[in-house]
Amino acid sequence: MSNRLALLGLIIGILAACCSCGGGRGADAQNEGDTLRLKYAERLVIVKHEGYTEVTLKNPWKEGKVLHRYFLVPYDATTPLPSEHGATVVRTPLRRVAVFTTVHASLIMTFGREQSIAGVADVKYMKIPFIHEGVKEGRIVDCGDGLNPMAEKIIDAQADAIMLSPFENSGGYGRLEEIDIPLIECAEYMETSPLGRAEWMRFYGLLFGEEQRADSLFAAVDSSYQALAKTARQAKSSPKVLMDKQVGSVWYMPGGRSTIGQMLQDAGANYPYASDEHSGSIPLPFEAVLEKAGDSDVWLFRYDNEQPMTLPQLLSEQHGYSQLRPVQTGQTYGCNVRTTQFYEQSPFRPDLLLQDFIHILHPELPDLPELRYYKKVE
Repeated sequence: MSNRLALLGLIIGILAACCSCGGGRGADAQNEGDTLRLKYAERLVIVKHEGYTEVTLKNPWKEGKVLHRYFLVPYDATTPLPSEHGATVVRTPLRRVAVFTTVHASLIMTFGREQSIAGVADVKYMKIPFIHEGVKEGRIVDCGDGLNPMAEKIIDAQADAIMLSPFENSGGYGRLEEIDIPLIECAEYMETSPLGRAEWMRFYGLLFGEEQRADSLFAAVDSSYQALAKTARQAKSSPKVLMDKQVGSVWYMPGGRSTIGQMLQDAGANYPYASDEHSGSIPLPFEAVLEKAGDSDVWLFRYDNEQPMTLPQLLSEQHGYSQLRPVQTGQTYGCNVRTTQFYEQSPFRPDLLLQDFIHILHPELPDLPELRYYKKVE
């Protein structure tokens, strides 16, 4: 009996091997494809098949669920796609795209594909001269408010796709879901590491036919970031850092698992909220921040103003700031997002922001570049 079972098992094994590897690429092997190895991105899966590339975005708000699945298919491809795949088909490379965020417009320009930008939303927030000139001259269509865009304008722009950022419980995209233009949900901001977020440029490079350029750029960013983190580990101190500032009645503090929280750790900082599990921001009252982080050595915050922030202006916003130790010791640094390229650059060039953090926290370390985003508040 045992000999019969052994023989039966051997036959089944041989049949399975023949089905999977006989006569070139079988249907199953073709469907499996070759998974692109990603070093840091946790919410992105890229699989290359014969004739198309499958990209899966994991839902950052529902564990185990898919946010969106795409089939990137070259314009001249004739390979039949799997039936009932439930994916959005995107013809690549994208020739004309509507972009809703300044960071993605900036990345497209880094790829050398600025001529592909056919329309933009929230143009007032895009500090890119090329965009404003294009809108003024009529080469780029102003699609209106990003939260309530004008679908007709996007149609007029003859866009191949729309690049926008998804949000939890947004309720969908309204009319944009009805105009038969692929929606590229740019969810890289939900990654929990700076390099994980930056690695999404490899997906965007595939969209624009710039895979090699995107891979090379990311490799350079990765190498630069790792070298800087290694430099930070040579520091003998670990200054306590307070981040951002109060907005209205709430202080939105970066969570411990956010990209900023991770970056502060890589910069050798003592971040009071490092053990927090949030990957986004934590809404806190001023009193809670004062109690937990008021004795910080350094305060780093962002603001939006025509002119550099001064200490009197800062205190006029919240008199309680005078109780913060960094204000008393003069270790307060502001990043003016209106006059710097903070939002345009730092998401896909986290190494540049890490440079600033290390420069401020460890001025004793040699050969540090000049500050790019943050300046000491006078």
